[in-house]
Amino acid sequence: MMQEPIRGTWVALVTPYRNGRVDAEGLRRLVDRMIAGGVDGLVPCGCTGEGGILEMDEQALVIRTTLEAASGRVAVMAGTGTQSTRETIRLTRQARELGAGSAMVITPYYVKPTQEGLYRHYRAVIDEVGLPIMLYNVPGRTSVSMTPETMARVAAGGGVIGVKEASGSPEAVSRIHTLTDIPVLSGDDSMTLALMAVGATGVVSVAANVVPAQVAKMVNAFSAGRVDEARRVHESLAPLFRALFLETNPSPVKSALALLGRIEPEFRLPLVPVKPETERALVEALEALGESVPASSAR
Repeated sequence: MMQEPIRGTWVALVTPYRNGRVDAEGLRRLVDRMIAGGVDGLVPCGCTGEGGILEMDEQALVIRTTLEAASGRVAVMAGTGTQSTRETIRLTRQARELGAGSAMVITPYYVKPTQEGLYRHYRAVIDEVGLPIMLYNVPGRTSVSMTPETMARVAAGGGVIGVKEASGSPEAVSRIHTLTDIPVLSGDDSMTLALMAVGATGVVSVAANVVPAQVAKMVNAFSAGRVDEARRVHESLAPLFRALFLETNPSPVKSALALLGRIEPEFRLPLVPVKPETERALVEALEALGESVPASSAR
């Protein structure tokens, strides 16, 4: 199931753990809650889902569980990108075989390829696997930025359904739109309205793990031309957006979900629990949104 063009609120799903293993039942509950909140799509195994930490069989479990829990109600786009083109092809092929409708592929991290290397990387994944992909540009994590010109060059060969742009640059979104008609989604909750103002069609959201209905309300209001309403929702969510990135994602969002009793407070190294001051900021932001944080959850 895939929307054309891709738009709306997509959730960069967390991967919950229980006793050191992927908590499949916990993940199912999260998926049900996201869909009930009105989101348009789910993205397991991205950065927020710890795709780079999960083992290959765990990635398969997370994607399979997400697909089964979604049961065709919304689209599922699997995160499959790595620093290796061969490994990315292997994981993207696995996602296709499991039934994912598309894949989100991050720019290769650490190796810092040139623009020509990025072009060849993406075309190799698309041409070898045949699964539609979303380009994912997040230089803050990968130390390499894919230019709009390279995005357009990759898209010209077909197989690209969109771009997740997490550089936080409205100028980049505008430039993408002058070069190609592929949809762009914000990769940063706090920048969603700014990027939609210059043509983005939605967001791949971290905050929607916690407050899916509110994020969907903001995006839908802006898309429908109710700009003042969208701005008011954004302003109410801004403290949560800030708190979720006080430390490295996904530790804060998993802490927020644990505070609300929705997942176990488990982290896998090198990720660790958040500091007390970050937890306090999360509690304050959640309570300001009307979320009930059990006293026993907070330190």
